[in-house]
Amino acid sequence: MPTDASVGARVAAIGAASFRRTLAAVERRTYEVRTFGCQMNVHDSERIAGLLEASGYVAAADGTTADVVVFNTCAVRENADNRLYGNLGYLVRTKAQHPGMQIAVGGCLAQKDQRTIVERAPWVDVVFGTHNIGSLPVLLERARVEQEAQVELLEALETFPSTLPTRRESAYRAWVSISVGCNNTCTFCIVPSLRGREKDRRPGEVLAEVAALVDDGVLEVTLLGQNVNSYGVEFGDREAFGKLLRACGEIDGLERVRFTSPHPRDFTDDVITAMAQTANVMPSLHMPLQSGSDRVLAAMRRSYRAEKYLGIIDRVREAMPDAAITTDIIVGFPGETEADFAQTLEVVERARFASAFTFQYSPRPGTPAASMPDQVPPEVVAERYQRLVAAVERSAWAGNQACLGTTVEVLVAEGEGRKDDATARLSGRARDNRLVHVAACDARPGDVVTAVVTYAAPHHLVADEVTGVRRTRGGDAWQSRRDAPTEPSGVLLGIPTVRA
Repeated sequence: MPTDASVGARVAAIGAASFRRTLAAVERRTYEVRTFGCQMNVHDSERIAGLLEASGYVAAADGTTADVVVFNTCAVRENADNRLYGNLGYLVRTKAQHPGMQIAVGGCLAQKDQRTIVERAPWVDVVFGTHNIGSLPVLLERARVEQEAQVELLEALETFPSTLPTRRESAYRAWVSISVGCNNTCTFCIVPSLRGREKDRRPGEVLAEVAALVDDGVLEVTLLGQNVNSYGVEFGDREAFGKLLRACGEIDGLERVRFTSPHPRDFTDDVITAMAQTANVMPSLHMPLQSGSDRVLAAMRRSYRAEKYLGIIDRVREAMPDAAITTDIIVGFPGETEADFAQTLEVVERARFASAFTFQYSPRPGTPAASMPDQVPPEVVAERYQRLVAAVERSAWAGNQACLGTTVEVLVAEGEGRKDDATARLSGRARDNRLVHVAACDARPGDVVTAVVTYAAPHHLVADEVTGVRRTRGGDAWQSRRDAPTEPSGVLLGIPTVRA
């Protein structure tokens, strides 16, 4: 395997003039990032894009073939493997037709499969893991110079990824990581083994990043972590997350604060109080349930039971009566009986979820659940899944119907409404995170529309009676980005200094 020194010697041997030509070529190279998985992956992809742009790459135009294609992968579900290798197979011919094209694979599946990826897909140029995103530009250049695949993965995080540049997809909304990794040991989940144990950022760093984002026109931030409400465990403050929410409430110009995802085990009353008392913390909560059966929860190694979960929801609604609660639920965990599943349906009915991400259990190699006895037959899982989806839709529709005639504030967003052009509407999220389609009006993405809800469906609201439009700094930021097409369409953002 060539050393860094040998690579440096080869680069030097190219000669100064040739090397300048090489750099110019790199500056003109285009990239595309394809993201699979959770919000953490979405934010990591913003960092990948920021790194590439800081290294001279530019985003590929729609409909063109990028010089560098990066897959940021997920390993949570079994079809993640099939999806990746299917995409890689599709690119074999494309790469052959485009000399110099490079393919990189990162994320959780890369951390899991490692060198197996280049063994199964030898046309891949770079494999990097969840702990060394910052190495990608160097690995791409090394692969180009050495003309061989570069596989580099670290077993632990060396630098918190939020120190890396970020190319944000939105001018008015942003993700902010407060922690990475997870200390839980859920038997179905492979993420802790791939992202490592929890590491927390210091509150001052988080708040400085939020303040810098607001200065750039951001109105809404979502605080990210595998388990946000265990934030502070690394520096010994069990109430750190509630304090962080309150501190976000002191940042002028920050209109909306969200967070995902909390763990019921660590959900404390001080966080509920902070949510209720901090005006810019939105009345919405996404809290994974996974199962409504205490027996299954114990087998999952989820350290709470159904009544505790429902008790948290009751206290949240007591403090914030209009809060919308969403969740994650797994169907068909090993050993799940019809009685267990019936208990899940009961919890869904009692919880009155506004929506839910529902999953059919799939075994992941390396997790304890994969080797558990009494795996549920796929046809049984599929049938239960359909019943669960129907139960969630009934709950969501009832909640949305209760919104009829109410006034909502909608932060208009790009990409939320797939049929906006056909229906002559704008789309965005209400304060409680419900998707709302509003009548067309003089509002830009990033502006806030006030409207009366006129129609309710299970997955969205329609508010055709517009009563007001508020132009915002977020809308100004969106317009500035739109009016400057020659500039990078994202904002490069590292960790700023704390403002005086």
